[in-house]
Amino acid sequence: MRATFFCIDGHTCGNPVRVVTGGSIPQLEGSTMFERRQDFLAKHDWVRNALMFEPRGHDIMSGSILYPPLRPDCDVSILFIETSGCLPMCGHGTIGTVTTIIENGLVAPKTPGVLRLDTPAGLVEARYVQKGPYVESVRIRNVPSFLRGRGYEVEVDGIGKLVVDVAYGGNFYAIVEKQANYPGLDGIEPSEIIRLSPRLRAAFNERHKIVHPENPAIDKLTHVMWVGDPKTRGATARNAVFYGDKAIDRSPCGTGTSARMAQLSALGKLAEGDEFV
Repeated sequence: MRATFFCIDGHTCGNPVRVVTGGSIPQLEGSTMFERRQDFLAKHDWVRNALMFEPRGHDIMSGSILYPPLRPDCDVSILFIETSGCLPMCGHGTIGTVTTIIENGLVAPKTPGVLRLDTPAGLVEARYVQKGPYVESVRIRNVPSFLRGRGYEVEVDGIGKLVVDVAYGGNFYAIVEKQANYPGLDGIEPSEIIRLSPRLRAAFNERHKIVHPENPAIDKLTHVMWVGDPKTRGATARNAVFYGDKAIDRSPCGTGTSARMAQLSALGKLAEGDEFV
């Protein structure tokens, strides 16, 4: 079978966003974007493999496929694809996709300056500032985020016992803070994060069961956030987010940021109105 796809490549803070705008886009079954995500994974995952992996992609490739909105209050539906799978939600992917949509005139928003997105995780509202033909900034209102649990113990081959919190920001994250076997980001090389993160994720999913309270099909840890002390003046946080098999996010990570803020809020370390940089 021969298939052709029309794509526009962009990025968010250096992390790639390949937006699939046309061509052999598969028609999906389901009444919601989450149901259509499940249909895509069951029947059409070859599309993701073809567009995200070598020779057309690479280890940290991410992207999105545009569909007409299923909800009357939305402007467009988005299916997120990357090397790790088909995510319910992707923050950097949303920012990059919105930028690509607006700068290329792919969708006419119902409200100028606002793009309402129907995603597998739910409604996401993006507010953008456009200057001439270019988008200068995008601000998103993500899906509800929450701290799932604290103090999960995981035995990780190569580093020993780690204790992590788990939070949801569109995907489930293990949040690794300073502790006996983890001195912080200054004490670990990126290659070690890439080596240890899949082991942590696999060990966690084998030992612990987590389920989204409103969507039981979201039932696994997929991302790992390693946190450390900020180095940049004015910053309040620093992290390295691992996803897929070999990827460290070059961007701050939108769903990871939401998960981290939810964790800090639940612990009383981040109040409404506080800045998180």
